[in-house]
Amino acid sequence: MHTEFKDRGLVVLPISIEEGRRKVSGWTEKQKLTLPFLLDPDGDASAAYKITATPTVFLINREGRVVAKAVGTKAWTSEAGRAVLQLLLRK
Repeated sequence: MHTEFKDRGLVVLPISIEEGRRKVSGWTEKQKLTLPFLLDPDGDASAAYKITATPTVFLINREGRVVAKAVGTKAWTSEAGRAVLQLLLRK
């Protein structure tokens, strides 16, 4: 989704919870991921956003406000998932 929608303004920022830089870096290289990963080794961001399960996805609008929260695995690459992202990117 990052690659498909980045030119339309979508920014994907995965956050690794309670994992160190070395472990995350090794995993992202193995997966051949090119987007930046944020680290939350102490769980501060997780606590601030009340994350109780992974994955948890927050959709944040261009003004920086959370407009949706999805807990658990979702079909973002499905037709319905793409439609949601397209709608939000039009605003």
